[in-house]
Amino acid sequence: MAVQINPSILSADFARLAEEARAVEGADWLHVDVMDNHFVPNLTLGMPVVESLSKATQTPLDCHLMIADPDRWAPAYVEAGAGSVTFHAEAAAAPVRLAREIRAKGARASMALRPATPVEPYEDLLPELDMLLIMTVEPGFGGQAFLDIMLPKIRRARKLIDKHGLDLWLQVDGGVSASTIERCAEAGADVFVAGSAVYGAEDPADAVRRLRKQAAAACAH
Repeated sequence: MAVQINPSILSADFARLAEEARAVEGADWLHVDVMDNHFVPNLTLGMPVVESLSKATQTPLDCHLMIADPDRWAPAYVEAGAGSVTFHAEAAAAPVRLAREIRAKGARASMALRPATPVEPYEDLLPELDMLLIMTVEPGFGGQAFLDIMLPKIRRARKLIDKHGLDLWLQVDGGVSASTIERCAEAGADVFVAGSAVYGAEDPADAVRRLRKQAAAACAH
């Protein structure tokens, strides 16, 4: 299981996004949180910023759409330069069709689950996805404390993935740091979104390396 670290630019300096993106060029993906003030009570950045960022960095963009009506908007994020597009199960009207559309446009299709959304009802849909995102905080704000009660859900998701023999990445997002990443890795996650743990560090690139090393060691157990 190859471990991946995706720094979240939600914790970066928005006035210096291009520089902040380049500061973590050893990362696997750059996680871009798109919020619309409808699905979540916050407004961040949208398609024009994604388009600009895709030209400013070599790191592929992992766009997490915390938006209403992703069926309408998600495919356009692939055109804007995203290499992976995550929509929320709670917001998508036709998740299978949407995942197929994202894949057809050439990006990885991912689906996110809020903390209260169980993974089991989506078991049959997993083969349509490239990644499943288990939110370990309520979506909408950066800097929240990790919810330990999500660890059993990560384990159950990993069991379902393994049961079907899927090559499906399992991502966690929310409160991931040096003190929580090992627990997530032991539970079965292999893709880690880290915001303040990376951008709050003196050397963001070194923080990425350290987190990757920690997660890889925990996965190896």
